[in-house]
Amino acid sequence: MSDQPEYSPPKVWTWDKPNGGQFAAINRPIAGATLDKDLPVGRHPLQLYSLATPNGQKVTILLEELLALGHEGAEYDAWPIRIDQGDQFGSGFVAVNPNSKIPALLDRSEPTPIRVFESGAILTYLAEKFGAFLPTDRAGRAETLSWLFWQMGSAPYLGGGFGHFYAYAPTKIEYAIDRFAMETKRQYDVLDRRLAETPYLAGDDYTIADIAVWCWYGNVALGQFYGDAAEFLALHEYTNVQRWVAAIAARPAVQRGRIVNRFTGAPSDQLHERHDSSDFDLRTQDKIDIA
Repeated sequence: MSDQPEYSPPKVWTWDKPNGGQFAAINRPIAGATLDKDLPVGRHPLQLYSLATPNGQKVTILLEELLALGHEGAEYDAWPIRIDQGDQFGSGFVAVNPNSKIPALLDRSEPTPIRVFESGAILTYLAEKFGAFLPTDRAGRAETLSWLFWQMGSAPYLGGGFGHFYAYAPTKIEYAIDRFAMETKRQYDVLDRRLAETPYLAGDDYTIADIAVWCWYGNVALGQFYGDAAEFLALHEYTNVQRWVAAIAARPAVQRGRIVNRFTGAPSDQLHERHDSSDFDLRTQDKIDIA
């Protein structure tokens, strides 16, 4: 058992800003903009404002997959939103996403630009716009959206739950880590059982459900997030998940999309801004100041 003193919640909770943790400086209990800051706009109809977190990777991977299929209208400008520096609280970004979370998309191809926020909504919007990676038959669409929404409901237990308490919390709390490790392993078991039945989550075809789920569960399985979490959770045991993770990781569009707006890892794994496919060869770290 933990030797931490028992916590007694106060009658009324108040915000204690110096509460510790890696992301304490960017979390707050209020919404809205805190500074006036316009968003940059590039030459393509699709303007993406994001960062290469799992949620951000979903959209850049889908856009790269669409371009690989020949959808020229999927060309996009990807601008970094440095959440560690508070960019998500700028007035321009809040106008696109009032929730101040990445990613956010502005589609300027319409007479009146369309804003889309929340990663699942963006995936669905783009899949419908270009008619790809989302089945049109009722059964296939239902299965795809069911797994997409499964990810939306489940990943907070993996990220904000297990990931936070295992890797980021200033104090290791045995109860919290055990509770969320148990739930995370249950979720991997859900995936493993499904992937024993079909190549991809919705069936025989790769869809936006696979993209959404892979960006969380695939990245953790590959050791990309939360330190040695893959070893701690014994994720090698989920052999069907491992097969699926490797197959998706090998896709060229996934390899491109996962590094867009990325600021961590080896320089070869970082593309801070993306405005053209040639940026993957040039690497655009020199386009912005990251000091």
